[in-house]
Amino acid sequence: MSNLIVEKSGGVCNITLNRPKSFNSFNRAMALELQQTLDNAGQDKDVRVIVLRGEGKAFCAGQDLVEVTDEKLNPGFKKILDEHYGPIIQKIRNNPKPIVAAVNGVAAGAGANIALACDIVIAKEGAKFIQAFSAIGLIPDSGGTFFLPRLVGFQKASALAMLGDAVEAKEAEAIGMIYKAIPEDNFEEALSKLAFKLAQMPTKGLSLTKAAFNQSLNNSLEAQLALESKLQIEASETKDYTEGVTAFLEKRKPNFIGN
Repeated sequence: MSNLIVEKSGGVCNITLNRPKSFNSFNRAMALELQQTLDNAGQDKDVRVIVLRGEGKAFCAGQDLVEVTDEKLNPGFKKILDEHYGPIIQKIRNNPKPIVAAVNGVAAGAGANIALACDIVIAKEGAKFIQAFSAIGLIPDSGGTFFLPRLVGFQKASALAMLGDAVEAKEAEAIGMIYKAIPEDNFEEALSKLAFKLAQMPTKGLSLTKAAFNQSLNNSLEAQLALESKLQIEASETKDYTEGVTAFLEKRKPNFIGN
């Protein structure tokens, strides 16, 4: 699977988009490989956090336009959206493990929206997020019309989608688009600390938190309160809850095992 680099260590699964010559833009092969890799990591008991990142100077430039303009290679927009990006977004949101997008450079088009669908987004200060669709007469896809207004508000999202402005990481943090912008010199260390922290936390509890946030996007307050009750009971029955409470009472650091 040369389109991806997959490395696992200490409960962290690093998935690196590996088409640096094309700024990690997606072709069909990489899209399908990423789907399978996300599934594998989600089912792997040794994986407690997933990090998605890009090789080289870019995070991801979105769709490979060479593919869609080639008469033989072009899968067509319906197949691209229904078989490539739609499933990727669903597999990110439905994955039981927390997923961190580590944006090292430009994230444009589908690349930007795949990052924004992740649970936590950190970016180098020099990174940029671009809704590049309007420049070629398209609409934001890959969940862009769903997540962006919820992250930054309707008015800001509309402007970014229509004007295609590049949003630098510091601004993205300030407007709530991402979690943190990090100086380039400190990026790898900060990413490592964040991933390690998540990998040491109660994985089942994080998974249930993710599920609750997913459903909150469409639930009424009453339905969400009922869901919280259901999921909190499930969380309270985990070994990690027992360990967390015991460690608190014993005034020691908890040793969570992920279930």
